[in-house]
Amino acid sequence: MAITALLALLLFSMPGHAQESRLPSIGGSGGGLIAGQQESDIGQQVMVSIRRSAPRISDPLVYDYLSAITYRLVPSAPLQNRDLTLALIDSPAINAFAVPGGIVGVNGGLFLNAATEQQFASVLAHELAHLSQRHFARRMEQQETSAPLTLAGMIAGIVLSAVTQSDIGFAAIAGTQALAAQNMLAYSRSHEQEADRVGLDILASAGMDPRGMPEMFEIMMRQNRMQGNRLPEYLSTHPLTQSRVADTRNRAEQYPDENIRDGQEYHLMRSRLQVHYAPSPDVAVETFEAYLDRPDAQRNEAIRYGLSVAYLEDRQYEKAVDILNDLLATNPGRITFQVTLAEVRLAQDRVDEARSILKDALARNPGNYPITHTLALTEIADGNGAAAAEHLKQLTRQLPGQEHLWLKLAEAEGMARNIVGVHRARAEYDVLMGDLESAQRQLRQAQEKLPAGAPQRQIVTERLAEITSRLHARANS
Repeated sequence: MAITALLALLLFSMPGHAQESRLPSIGGSGGGLIAGQQESDIGQQVMVSIRRSAPRISDPLVYDYLSAITYRLVPSAPLQNRDLTLALIDSPAINAFAVPGGIVGVNGGLFLNAATEQQFASVLAHELAHLSQRHFARRMEQQETSAPLTLAGMIAGIVLSAVTQSDIGFAAIAGTQALAAQNMLAYSRSHEQEADRVGLDILASAGMDPRGMPEMFEIMMRQNRMQGNRLPEYLSTHPLTQSRVADTRNRAEQYPDENIRDGQEYHLMRSRLQVHYAPSPDVAVETFEAYLDRPDAQRNEAIRYGLSVAYLEDRQYEKAVDILNDLLATNPGRITFQVTLAEVRLAQDRVDEARSILKDALARNPGNYPITHTLALTEIADGNGAAAAEHLKQLTRQLPGQEHLWLKLAEAEGMARNIVGVHRARAEYDVLMGDLESAQRQLRQAQEKLPAGAPQRQIVTERLAEITSRLHARANS
């Protein structure tokens, strides 16, 4: 939501040098609504900026959960394009955003602050509502005659002010005329109210509790009061008032009260990220040991799991193993517990045990991302580059936009002495990072190492032609 409001403010405030970008401009006196292809192009460039500028969480367990909960909501959202790209930002601050091209981003801090899965899902539903209502495109239509916006300028504002939490972007906005900013914020309030209404419907239709939305808003309001004049990141460009919270609560109460319970996986991921954001592993251990001293806490699997992850990070490996084995005794097929146990064994250099755990799990869950990824890391640790590369190739087919997978594939191919494979993987990484010139060089080197007529050479040649065409188009735009 913070970025949605920020996009609107940027219409008035981008510096003139943004016009020098080779990227295409959007809007103008005759443009009307942004076309679908333009939105797709925006989304690709936004992701390039995020990959370059924002710290990311690459934990496959957390990403897999985020993908699952998002696509639980998607069928209930009135989206024209349901092919989304998820960005998981490594920041403990509350924030989430949606931008044209189907980009949905979530800070790790959202897990820390949303006490229930219903609250967490309410933020995602709100962002899907923004996308479904094409709020950015509608605002552009209203402003097209007076405030043309370059794609590059928009991306710079998004990354600087909302993703990297930098003050630079806000400094650019500081020169905005007061009346223009006031009008834009008023318009964004109407968009936020519309996204609230649509988001509540999405939650209810997806079998989740709409009451999670006003509960989440109240958490944000409490944070706002506790921080005094320093707004939480989520509210810095997102208008949230007591009347809006009350309105959302009243609307949520109109839906049937079905006593919907959270899924266990949300709380497991929340515990995992609490360890991630702890000041140190020993502090994480102390925190979760204190949680276990509470009444009935021994029956709380999320707390016990969090302690096992804390023990793993604190190198108290056998204590982590004991907890995970106890959890697996009552949850024998739980992927999160299996993967974490394998992570512990891998940290102990007991690669055969890690491999055995993961292969058994993969046999029951073919193609699973966290299992396959951890198995690839296990093979790399054991010096089996070729085996790791096979697993990583499968993952890059499933998740081609995850740049860290291409880097890991390049490492595995190098270990296997497949130099062509290294060049191809590096090229795909470079494409995701927006460095088409480097991708072109990598593919040319791969092409030179392949004999004429080889099927793989034809594949490389076709990909090289595609990258070269994109470079020419960018140069001429």
